[in-house]
Amino acid sequence: MDISELIDCVDREGRLLADAAARAGVDAPVPTCPKWRVHDLVSHTGRVHRWATRVVAEGLAEPAPFTPDPQLSGEALLEWFRDGHRALVEALRTADPELACMTFLPAPSPLAFWARRQAHETAIHRADAESALGGELAPVTPEFAADGLDELLAGFHAMERSKVRTETPRTLRLRATDGDAAWTVRLSDGVPRTERVADGAADCELSGPVTTLYFALWNRLPLSTLGTTGDPELARLWQERGGI
Repeated sequence: MDISELIDCVDREGRLLADAAARAGVDAPVPTCPKWRVHDLVSHTGRVHRWATRVVAEGLAEPAPFTPDPQLSGEALLEWFRDGHRALVEALRTADPELACMTFLPAPSPLAFWARRQAHETAIHRADAESALGGELAPVTPEFAADGLDELLAGFHAMERSKVRTETPRTLRLRATDGDAAWTVRLSDGVPRTERVADGAADCELSGPVTTLYFALWNRLPLSTLGTTGDPELARLWQERGGI
């Protein structure tokens, strides 16, 4: 996805998050984040937005201190969130394409990194807000879902901090049933290695529409929403250790 498309996603997903949070109410529990209520979700995402805005707008080479808790509630908290979200979208849209600033995952450019990271950060937490309403999650495009799986698997789970490891080498495959997208994740006692291929045998395969794969692998839908063949222990391993 190009940068402008990702920024549009940041804009859309933040608006959906605020709307869902307002409908649910800030005291509603968040089933996908069992320790949180909507208040915690809105505060967290708003703080991330302000932190990212500062990195982009000021071109920071080192991480900035995380934005403090606003100590707000109710409608005041939601308006604080909306203000910060608008500022983030504006900072991304007006940033110099040659922006130099800190990043923490591989990307074609710092601006591409921040547009992508905030698009998926916001989309996943939008799903959290919608889970507080108890209904279905608003869909994302297949292209966006595939991009989010790329970031999750080849970005976050290519880092040393990934806990998805096995004592002996195993292979987990993810296959989209509504297109040709597939990911092969090679697990061991080291960092997982992911390839955008479907070649070779796999010990376990999870399959479903790519948007369902996206939300399930980010642990916002149960893995039971996916088709599973092979060793179910690898699916359970992901569910237990795949959180970011």
